[in-house]
Amino acid sequence: MPIDRRSLLLGSLSAAALATPAKAAPLSTFGLDAAHFGVRPGAPDDQSAKLQRAIDDAAQRRVPLLLAPGVYRAGDLKLAAGSRILGVRGATRLIYTHGPSLLSGERADSVALTGLTLDGGGRRLPAGRALAHFDTVKALRIAECDIVGAGGNGITLQGCDGDVTHATITGTADNALFCNDNRGLIIAANTVRQSGNNGILVWQSDKRYDGTLIADNRVEDTQARAGGSGQNGNAINVFRAGNVIVRGNHIRNAAFSAIRGNSASDIQIIGNNCTGLGEVAIYSEFGFQGAVIADNVVDGTETGISVTNFNEGGRLATVRGNIVRNLRTNRPGEAGDGIAVEADTVVSGNVVEGAPLAGIAAGWGPAMRNVVITDNVVRKSALGVAVSVVAGTGVAVIANNLFNETAGGAIVGMEWHKKVTGDLALAGAERYPNLRISGNQVS
Repeated sequence: MPIDRRSLLLGSLSAAALATPAKAAPLSTFGLDAAHFGVRPGAPDDQSAKLQRAIDDAAQRRVPLLLAPGVYRAGDLKLAAGSRILGVRGATRLIYTHGPSLLSGERADSVALTGLTLDGGGRRLPAGRALAHFDTVKALRIAECDIVGAGGNGITLQGCDGDVTHATITGTADNALFCNDNRGLIIAANTVRQSGNNGILVWQSDKRYDGTLIADNRVEDTQARAGGSGQNGNAINVFRAGNVIVRGNHIRNAAFSAIRGNSASDIQIIGNNCTGLGEVAIYSEFGFQGAVIADNVVDGTETGISVTNFNEGGRLATVRGNIVRNLRTNRPGEAGDGIAVEADTVVSGNVVEGAPLAGIAAGWGPAMRNVVITDNVVRKSALGVAVSVVAGTGVAVIANNLFNETAGGAIVGMEWHKKVTGDLALAGAERYPNLRISGNQVS
């Protein structure tokens, strides 16, 4: 049959129609509108299936998915590589209905959440899960999101890199932000309130480089519902993760510590403001090597700063320029030091006021080596410096400090809890050749 011009034109149009998906949603200047997939704000039914189709389509096209203001009920949403969901902060709310998480991503890259409220409604999550849960996601970005009422963790990052910034995480049953085996995260300018067990956790499964920056966050009212002796109740906890910087955070009211570095080498804890703590405000403990604790303010705690566990390999630190004040303890004679250190550590330029035990404690039993305590001010404390004089201790230099109203003595030798010398700032220091005491002022 001869093919005329009309038949050829119709055939070309039919081929073009087959080549173009009939149901492809149109793109706006800003991305793909979820409404084109039947997603409706305020709908009473679960919209998981429609949202998932919208998420998948936008991810395949590598464009943002736009969610209009309103409430969306959904659960178990999976974010593939390239998923970016954009809402209006304070107005776009996703309410968790079912599944191990509200949102999750695994083995993906370039995933982003912006301007969303993720509402767990207090519904219990499976053990170890978070309302937003990501595993091996690269270039992850969570920005300007609100996470409320998570019945487990608020956000979990496992083996990821990226950043969590300007988010608010409130009322989590377990931890607000749990990060494990990640590399080089930025956790900055977030607000964390009323966590059930811990605020921000940066962990590694083994001791190794991590490199996370935890900066300029506000962490308040951290509880310890699961109990324990320090595993919970910490505003910021760094465990086995090396080369982490904890800087410029405002921390208020934690059941245990403001900042707890456990086996975390080369950690820097700088310029944090810490008030209302239940145990040790700032800790560097167990098998760490290298800690800088500088320019922090600690007001209202049981023990201010502790650099400890030389028996576990904990060593090598500087503690400088901190203000520690208003200490109190329910364990007289066992807690209440302003600053306590053990090995290969310089303590300088600090001000300690109102320590129930000692302003500065050097060593615990035989665990004391190479400690320098210089140019500090200690006032209104039971003791100025309590230094271990147990047999086998190493060298300590205690020089050019100012002690005011230290009723029990400016510099006193200790055997564990027991005071065994008079005031070595005045007399008797020659009995201990490993102590170098000079230039101190007592009033």
